[in-house]
Amino acid sequence: MTDDDICELVITAPDADWLTEFGRRLVTDRLAASVHNVTPVRSIYRWQGQVHDRPEARAAVHTRTALVASIIDRLDDEHPYEVPGVYALPIVVTSPAYRAWLLDQTDDA
Repeated sequence: MTDDDICELVITAPDADWLTEFGRRLVTDRLAASVHNVTPVRSIYRWQGQVHDRPEARAAVHTRTALVASIIDRLDDEHPYEVPGVYALPIVVTSPAYRAWLLDQTDDA
């Protein structure tokens, strides 16, 4: 991993407003260049022995891979779920202009 590796960090949450505000703080604090919120999504999962089927919100956070640990630490402290849904996908190919913009927006993090 290099400091110029970028990724999309996917986060789900039960509340769209909470997730929007969390994403806004990530951008404000330069931990993310952008956050795309998608709501609602339908989540089906097993938790504590029961299958749940409910609406959630989903965010795609565009950031440097090196910042993912800091975002997850913040998520663990603030997320309403005991076990937040979060994972990172590498952005393997993008335009040079988008890569440069993303790196510039997260440069002071």
